[in-house]
Amino acid sequence: MKHRVLRKPSRTKGGKKKPRSFNDDDDPFFETDTKRRRKGRYAANDGDDDLESDDELADDGGEEEEPAEPEETADEKRVRMAREHLERIRAIARKVEEEEEGEEDEEERREEREGRRDSLVAEFLQKGQLEESGRVRRFLASRVLSSETLDEFRLLLKHRQSVTSVALAEDDSRGFSASKDGAILHWDVESGKSEKYLWPSEDVLISHYAKAPQNPSIKRSKHVLALAVSSDSRYLASGGLDRHIHLWDTRTREHIQAFHGHKGPVSCLTFRQGTSQLFSGSFDRTIKLWNAEDRTHMDNLFGHQSEILTIDCLRKERLLTAGRDRTMRLWKVPEESQLIFRAPASSLECSCFINDSEFLSGSDDGSIELWSILRKKPTHIIKNAHAPPLYPNNHLHKEVTERMPDGGNTENGICKSESYLSAHSWVSSVAVCRGSDLAATGAGNGVVRIWAIESDNKGIRPLFSCPLVGYINSLAFAKSGRFLLAGVGQEPRLGRWGRVPAARNGVAIHSIRLKEE
Repeated sequence: MKHRVLRKPSRTKGGKKKPRSFNDDDDPFFETDTKRRRKGRYAANDGDDDLESDDELADDGGEEEEPAEPEETADEKRVRMAREHLERIRAIARKVEEEEEGEEDEEERREEREGRRDSLVAEFLQKGQLEESGRVRRFLASRVLSSETLDEFRLLLKHRQSVTSVALAEDDSRGFSASKDGAILHWDVESGKSEKYLWPSEDVLISHYAKAPQNPSIKRSKHVLALAVSSDSRYLASGGLDRHIHLWDTRTREHIQAFHGHKGPVSCLTFRQGTSQLFSGSFDRTIKLWNAEDRTHMDNLFGHQSEILTIDCLRKERLLTAGRDRTMRLWKVPEESQLIFRAPASSLECSCFINDSEFLSGSDDGSIELWSILRKKPTHIIKNAHAPPLYPNNHLHKEVTERMPDGGNTENGICKSESYLSAHSWVSSVAVCRGSDLAATGAGNGVVRIWAIESDNKGIRPLFSCPLVGYINSLAFAKSGRFLLAGVGQEPRLGRWGRVPAARNGVAIHSIRLKEE
């Protein structure tokens, strides 16, 4: 057998090439990077090549396209925003330093000044992080300025029917509101300019995984009971009588997903801060956990024996819920456990976190309760927190004074009259300025009351009251504490058993003036 000579193809007698045997040395897959580069260099220097590469053909066919600029990734955006925030903090520290030192020579103590500036920046950042996480309470109540003339709520936005829920974006610049007629509005806090979310057709809702109504002759209800907006202001969740949670894109105001699974109306919603985890409570006595980013259902929580009315969540995976079974429950989601807090005498209507270890609730007998995670009973109770109004221009003043003996007198904040319409004094909504000692409560008696939560569970003291005609179905504090939003309606949120014709359906805003630190 003859040996095959490399680089010289052997030919048969007919002048044709003999087929080459295929081995590992000829397979380009087994070539090293150095060998590939060498072959590529030889191919580039060879002027006798008859075949053109695909790149050359593409070059001959037209002009080169300029490469598109790469889009900013989420990580790059976070780094950019962190740098901008750091520059703002440094500017504040520089300003504070200049005010302290005045016109001191910069050449003499430059290093010392830079060191102090860096420590000041670190102090600002650490303080902001502690306040954001709720581990340090901001004392805003002591900074609230009381004016001689009573500041009133200003109607920011109108709705056709009673407003059931109000939500604020993380930056306090945009707000969201919903009403009983299914209208969901997205508006600017300063100007009040609003944009409406349009409900898609039934076919589109079904394509977004919504279940068709059991009775085709009955139209799907668009009655909204709850709203929640994610921390990054990207998602808006709504829930109502159709037993679905609807997910909206706040940038395009389009419907993107419908979560089904609840067997009763969805009464409350909340996003876990800093995440896309969404929690929903329903009249079917269950709590469901969803992931808005992945569009998936994650878990179920059971325990309530009656309808769930409100739900709240901070950064930890802990939930606070209140139901008509006269209990408030603190859920530890990872541990799959719950703490049960029982109301002393009445049904709890609303509740919210103050921090991870304290929370506030309102009852249908007009009282508000301060709770601690260390006790199963309230640490402080204020009865008749929304007693008959004391303002002569209030829409209920005449009715109350006619019903009450002694011209509507109160003693120690407790109403003397037993015939007073108790439904108007139900505490229908509570709100706490995040990480602070400032709280607000609303009812149907035409008054929103602002409270100061004292430290170490010492109690709650009233600051001032603001007249607002109608049922206060929802309250939302600005993160800065500079203003308070109220969702007002002629009817209560969860029924039609009462009506205040003088009320104006919409969203009202009240400015709160604070002393500078």
